[in-house]
Amino acid sequence: MNWNNIIQTIVFLSLTGPGIVGNILMFVRLVYTSAFRTEKKTVNLILIHLAFSNLIILCSTGIRDIATVFYFRNFLGDIGCKAVVYLARMARGLSICTTCLLSTVQAVTMSPRTTIWKKAKPQTSRQVLTYVFLFWILNILTSSNLLYYITAGSGMNRSGVTGYIGYCYMLPSKHTVKWLFLLLMAVRDLVFQSLMGWSSGYISFHLYKHHKRVLYLHSCRFVNTFSPEIRAAQSVVILMSCFLFFYWADFIFSLYTGSMVNHDSIILNIKTCLVLGYAVLSPFILMNRDVPVAKS
Repeated sequence: MNWNNIIQTIVFLSLTGPGIVGNILMFVRLVYTSAFRTEKKTVNLILIHLAFSNLIILCSTGIRDIATVFYFRNFLGDIGCKAVVYLARMARGLSICTTCLLSTVQAVTMSPRTTIWKKAKPQTSRQVLTYVFLFWILNILTSSNLLYYITAGSGMNRSGVTGYIGYCYMLPSKHTVKWLFLLLMAVRDLVFQSLMGWSSGYISFHLYKHHKRVLYLHSCRFVNTFSPEIRAAQSVVILMSCFLFFYWADFIFSLYTGSMVNHDSIILNIKTCLVLGYAVLSPFILMNRDVPVAKS
């Protein structure tokens, strides 16, 4: 194993190891809380689904990266390549949708009780599961083209491929199919990120008003005394900022590297950090605050 492989292995393990452990801890903790405590919070289901989506991203990307780093050219095969690339893309879409739902629920929770948006907030576990089910249907459909156009790269002519993902390659597709799925993903991301932007802005405005109120009512030594709701709101804003940073950094970097078929180790390391960054950090952001995200 050369130095490039050693560096890639260190980067890979330093991301996926803590990320998998953190998401498993958050998943188990929330499942235990939902199952054995009398106080039920619908937002726990949202966080459970976010942790589950993150685990799919980390595991599917991890399997693909293992095959790339250790030169296991025939490790995945066509079916394996289709599975890991499809699951990674679908789970990333689920992460976008779930993060949007989380931020929107928090924003609606902080809004006045008389607002019409209160009616849109999921009040029961069944309503949350309905949203989750719709998210799965949406992302299964928007990623379905990968099941046909992804193939293993062993023994094939690279000049005919349009994308490179480890040892898995994207075969050329009809322009109609290509632009249809690009449009579906673009509309999905635009809608959900617009909702994220609105909810994050609303929460930030609410936090600003709360901070001014605290400064007015209390002396400086009490400025850092926050209610659980305010701490939860802060964690959601941090989570949104983290998501948007990694999403747009990966988007810009992918545009830069999109025309490259042969990627060196530095590009692979940067790409891995950007793809996995949010899935790795999000459980630690939420657990570090150690508060429910919203009251049901």
